[in-house]
Amino acid sequence: MKSIMPFDVNTCIECGGNGTQTHHCIFGKNRKNSEIYGLKVRMCSRCHRRLHDQDEALAMKYKKMAQMIFEAKYGHKKFMEVFGRNYLD
Repeated sequence: MKSIMPFDVNTCIECGGNGTQTHHCIFGKNRKNSEIYGLKVRMCSRCHRRLHDQDEALAMKYKKMAQMIFEAKYGHKKFMEVFGRNYLD
């Protein structure tokens, strides 16, 4: 699915650099659900690596953003049914 998140194919959402990679905002076991519902952004390789390797706060920033955007479209109940965790608390 096309992203419902801010998504510029050429620009890293975090630093504004060259967006060469797609980040699924809710990853791990829910990566497929992020793909299905369009919860993905473009990132440069440096920011994407940082997010997955060492910066839990950065990862949480995009999980929260994804939840807010998803809930605006589908509601909180649907988010909990699909993803099973509330990142906004």
